[in-house]
Amino acid sequence: MIERVKTKLGRENYRKLIEIENQKLHDFISKYIQLCNPDRVFVCTDSSEDIQYIRERAVLTGEEKKLAIPGHTVHFDGYYDQARDKKNTKILVPKDVDLGLNLNVMDRDEGLEEIHGILKNIMEGHELYVRFFCLGPINSKFSIPSVQLTDSSYVAHSEDLLYRPGYEVFKKLGNSERFFRFVHSAGKLRNGVSADVDKRRVYIDTEENVVYSANTQYGGNTIGLKKLAMRLAINLASKEGWLTEHMFALGVHGPDNRVTYFTGAFPSLCGKTSTAMLKGETIIGDDIVYIKKIDGQTCAVNTERGIFGIIRGINSRDDPLIWDVLNNPGEIIFSNVLINEGEKVYWVGKGSEIPAKGINHSGEWTIAKKDAKGNEIPASHPNARFTFNMDLLTNLDPGIDDPEGVVVGGIIFGGRDSHTSVPVMESFDWKHGVLTMGATLESETTAATIGKSGVRKFNPMSNLDFLSIPLGRYIQNHLDFVKGLRNVPKIFSVNYFLRDYDGNSLTDMLAKRVWLKWMELRVHGDVEAIWTPVGLIPRYEDLKPLFREVLNQDYSEELHTEIFTLRIPENLSRIERIRDIYKNKVSDTPEVLFTALEEQEKRLEEAQEKFGYYIPPQKFSE
Repeated sequence: MIERVKTKLGRENYRKLIEIENQKLHDFISKYIQLCNPDRVFVCTDSSEDIQYIRERAVLTGEEKKLAIPGHTVHFDGYYDQARDKKNTKILVPKDVDLGLNLNVMDRDEGLEEIHGILKNIMEGHELYVRFFCLGPINSKFSIPSVQLTDSSYVAHSEDLLYRPGYEVFKKLGNSERFFRFVHSAGKLRNGVSADVDKRRVYIDTEENVVYSANTQYGGNTIGLKKLAMRLAINLASKEGWLTEHMFALGVHGPDNRVTYFTGAFPSLCGKTSTAMLKGETIIGDDIVYIKKIDGQTCAVNTERGIFGIIRGINSRDDPLIWDVLNNPGEIIFSNVLINEGEKVYWVGKGSEIPAKGINHSGEWTIAKKDAKGNEIPASHPNARFTFNMDLLTNLDPGIDDPEGVVVGGIIFGGRDSHTSVPVMESFDWKHGVLTMGATLESETTAATIGKSGVRKFNPMSNLDFLSIPLGRYIQNHLDFVKGLRNVPKIFSVNYFLRDYDGNSLTDMLAKRVWLKWMELRVHGDVEAIWTPVGLIPRYEDLKPLFREVLNQDYSEELHTEIFTLRIPENLSRIERIRDIYKNKVSDTPEVLFTALEEQEKRLEEAQEKFGYYIPPQKFSE
């Protein structure tokens, strides 16, 4: 079938394609070349020459602009195309399939008809880039080959920084149909950005493992192998008995050169990337992991090889490792930041003075500029990003490309919670952690999705936006995962955003380094913990030396009491909110979740009767 589009490919690109002997791949590429009708097609192999062509096209097409520091470029999305479009991101399902009330679904036949209508001739006047990648390490039990079709050189360039090369992987694939497929078009352009954002669509077809994205440029809607691939992988993992998670993975360095690996799930702008990048530790990945059982152990890999991170608030004090990368030569794409006449980059929270004028996602910008609705436009968008390959990092863990993955000692769940959760806590066991920390996770919303910020949102495992299976089945998959494991990871919760009743932050963001060290010690049973009705918390005598050792700071018993006081009313309210959601909005909730909530509620009520509404940690250790 690829013969039908040989003219658009040209001799050299045709040769590159037929070297991959996979009819399913050929049919897919040919179908969408004919449907989207680009002027020309470039097939990118893993060669340095082909990858350089993509870089150059990104600048020549104007999708990226070179900056003052060598290797740095900037990209701007349209003013109304700055975040994941949750409303128009839909799972396409057959008529007889019910994924539950929490998922944004659409009839598969109707969705395919609509998206194919939108894609028809959408690439006229554009060049189509065919990219091949591998999710997870190459030649691994975790590997998932993936092919991306896009008419955006920015998207093609970004994926080159974010993912492992896959052309040679496809050449070894044979006729296997186990690969992911992505079709993207920025659509009609006006001033270099997507013009028809009212027709923005992101449709996920888990039946055929295809993702469609149209009339958008923002990376979260267009970089197919990122969160879009998560929907495909969650569905596949559910069928095959493993887990796809919205988690970082890092090595925490303990006593006697010991390294313990943790994964962690945090919603956007909740400290996920900064935790993965903590000084003194080594990073495997900051966003998405595959978790499998290998030889009785829980093992994880980073599906990616780069970082597409939120830049707001990155500064030399709190994020020294990322800061060094962003301020030195290297291949980096900045998006939706502010640049001034000297082609230097600024963002909100950088710690340096913002120029009075410059260029940002709104075009020419000056202080106090307002949009058409009268809203003041910040210097950089709250969801402004940076993209780079992890080879630029000095703290890259040597296990990053291990085909067997790294053995997971602990799993962390965290979110923005001003009033309820303590800074760090361990679950009683795997089931308690999955049900009362993971499945019940709430977080205050941020600018990473379209909508209001600061609203408390239910976000189990920080993965609700990306599910492609019913929530109840997803939870049950976690409960079942530990069957047959020799060593079950411990589960923890963290909260970097606890405030007092006057709204003041109670902990320094750098304290997360101490919480990680405490968790590492707990995994190996090196320190004791205090039992509370909701989990196990640190003892003051264990945290005091850690604060001195890790941060060279004093840690007072008064502060310990304040931040680890159990807030009974807030915890009981949280249980009531969560129970109501699972009872009324999730049709397939495992009964064991209600049991876990009831047991926790009973423990809290008993503690309240004995000690009062707000209980300092000392009361539980008496």
